[in-house]
Amino acid sequence: MRELEWLPYAVRVTPYNFKMPSRLRWWILTLLFLGTTVNYLDRIILGILLPEIRKEIPIDDILYGKISSAFQLSYTIGFLLAGKFIDSVGTRLGYAGAILWWSVAAAAHSFIRNPVTFGVCRALLGVGEAGNFPAAIKSVSEWFPKKDRAFATGIFNAGTNIATMIGPGLFLFMTQKYGWRTCFLITASSGLVVLLLWYFTKQQPPSQDDDEPNGPKLSWGQVARYRETWGFAAAKFFSDPVWWFYLFWLPPYFYDVRHFDMKQVSWAFPFIYLMADVGSVGGGWVSGYFMRLGWPVGKARKVSMLIFAACMPVSATSVLFENPFVAIGLISLATAAHQGWSASLYTTVSDVFPKSAVASATGIGASVGGLGGVIFSTLLPGYIVTYFGYGPMFCIMGGFHLTGLFLLHKLMGDLKPITP
Repeated sequence: MRELEWLPYAVRVTPYNFKMPSRLRWWILTLLFLGTTVNYLDRIILGILLPEIRKEIPIDDILYGKISSAFQLSYTIGFLLAGKFIDSVGTRLGYAGAILWWSVAAAAHSFIRNPVTFGVCRALLGVGEAGNFPAAIKSVSEWFPKKDRAFATGIFNAGTNIATMIGPGLFLFMTQKYGWRTCFLITASSGLVVLLLWYFTKQQPPSQDDDEPNGPKLSWGQVARYRETWGFAAAKFFSDPVWWFYLFWLPPYFYDVRHFDMKQVSWAFPFIYLMADVGSVGGGWVSGYFMRLGWPVGKARKVSMLIFAACMPVSATSVLFENPFVAIGLISLATAAHQGWSASLYTTVSDVFPKSAVASATGIGASVGGLGGVIFSTLLPGYIVTYFGYGPMFCIMGGFHLTGLFLLHKLMGDLKPITP
């Protein structure tokens, strides 16, 4: 118990029949959830505050796309660095460094005066935030057995949705009271709190019963040569842009096309991302359920992903309905399905690669996913939305997950652990 004595009493007390590793792993998962929540608050804040920011800084749709691209491009490059760094120094130091970087970058946003400095701050933020998922996925692989990893991933990944649920209301309140610049300081200080909690938690992950014995030690370059890495990367390339499109472009879509104001957005977003939370946790549970029925890992993961990928073309029809409640319902289906898909997709890395290479493989794949995001969710939408409207973009996004699943199936096969 000594390693947890500094925690609040409510955190330390658990049923008597739990073993120490079981208790500590849920605390680690809680911190990953909190870190992911803060990480996403920093991402969504620009779109939510856009009407207020435009009162001081002129930002049209094309310029908004370019500023978003600055974040997305640096985020993409950052993944290549973050995965290798975290595998080298470990999750404790690696995640702490990432949180510190993105918190300082978030605070810098409160001092911007023009679109150029806005782009620079977003770029710095992207580099730091790239460390979140490689560290989180690696931590889950260290603390949870395979049958529970998708569920654990779904739980910490639910932080992405919690951020979007609480963010609009919080930012609206703080903007009305103190101005939009203060909102950036709130997210920055929240990151520093998570940093302290993470760094001062001693981390000695237990061995898992279903770990592959004597897993190979792989360098970053060796990881990059496996087709399984590129199967994961291909799935990320086609699915990540969908999430980024909804994250970046839903606020201006609601403002400019649906003519919502900030108050209406502040209730629409919590519902949309509450449903995404259901998808995130439920998606992780589904593949674990299939595995408990005796299904092999590969079949369980891919059938789960197929169920969610099939929802995406249906959800893309949201743009055709004038009724805002129908549209919000279909958009909610999209966010829930994507998060359910992601819970299984991220876990394929730890299914295939040894723990020593999980962050590197995640970083490479997520970097390719970020590149897809640069192309399809930041640069192209700025022009397509300006000249053709939102309809074509929603249509394009509807088919991406099925394409990604096909490529993953071809390149990753049955998701068997690799053998050098």
